Amino acid sequence: MTALTTPREGIPRVLSTPADFTAAASALASGQGPLAIDTERASGFRYDDRAFLVQIRRRDVGTFLLDPEGARPEFTAALAPVLNGQDWIIHAAPSDLPALAWLGLYPGTLFDTELAGRLAGFDHVNLAAMIEMLFDVHLAKGHGAEDWSQRPLPADWLAYAALDVELLLELGDTMAEILDGQGKLDWASQEFEYIRRGHASITGPTESTWRAMKGVSSLTRPEQLAVARELWMTRESIAVADDRAVSRILPTKVLIEVARTLPRTSRDLARVKGFPARRRSAVRFWGEVIDRALGSDPRTWPKRERPPRGLPSRQAWANEYPESYERFSTARELIDDLSAEVEIPTENILRPATLRAVAWAATAGREVRSTLEVPDLLRAHEARDWQIELTAPILTETLF
Repeated sequence: MTALTTPREGIPRVLSTPADFTAAASALASGQGPLAIDTERASGFRYDDRAFLVQIRRRDVGTFLLDPEGARPEFTAALAPVLNGQDWIIHAAPSDLPALAWLGLYPGTLFDTELAGRLAGFDHVNLAAMIEMLFDVHLAKGHGAEDWSQRPLPADWLAYAALDVELLLELGDTMAEILDGQGKLDWASQEFEYIRRGHASITGPTESTWRAMKGVSSLTRPEQLAVARELWMTRESIAVADDRAVSRILPTKVLIEVARTLPRTSRDLARVKGFPARRRSAVRFWGEVIDRALGSDPRTWPKRERPPRGLPSRQAWANEYPESYERFSTARELIDDLSAEVEIPTENILRPATLRAVAWAATAGREVRSTLEVPDLLRAHEARDWQIELTAPILTETLF
């Protein structure tokens, strides 16, 4: 096995000026074939998930490491005309495409090598594992969770970043051949296009709200919700001003626990699990935020929002609609069998939420009265044609 600790052509220089971007764009335009693209981000350290390094490789011109921070409009002006509308190869595209879209970059076609591995039935689909299995090359890894916003970037980090695209073009070619040999290339193409379309309209980060916090639905009393809202708004203001990850200010799990328990003294607040109790200034600061929320006009306190009526829990479904649930269970088992037969994970054949929704609509919700409606219902839940072809016969047989 070959160990690859540094790019074969050496570590590329980091390009960070408008002139650098223009020169890189010109070089990339002269290359051939698809573009291998990756990003390094710093969401564990910075407020959002923007790209702090963009790695691009193309045949005949090699690898480019580009630092867009500080000159993002110039980066987009130079690179978008060359990259947009082209064939891209990305590993785990949904993690990189948003940050690239924020830079005004959008593929014409997409090939996601990680998803290709799932559809091909690979047990391990991280980049290093796939490279090792297919090419007998061991990639040096280990810097994915670093703070990529820091400057200058260490040489070993840059080597890691460049290696992420070093063999990505070859991996794309090989996976296309494997999928074609398995009769799955068209299925994969439909999946890649679904991902591409889903990111085509992204222009910036999605606006967040305090009600979207994980765990906020566990808060039932208005005073708890008022404290959660005030804590979130304060945390958000600090995070934006300091360009700092919210988890480094007050983790959401801790925020929800503070709102749930409503500590009224510094000692009680310091006892909340996970709270930065060693910092007296933090105890005092967040204690004042709690006091401010509870001291506000109760008429302005938010009320608990009832989620829209949806599917019952599995337990309620099984208890109250046993025949319907039995049909759903049978359909799920048959799709599991299909998964084993075609060597594709069940969740890639049909999203569990889609299966539940269709099964409920057909057997208990009475929204579907004919087997002929099943394909349209699947399509309404964004199932792709290949998924409908595989699963509609199973669903029509078991649900009616």
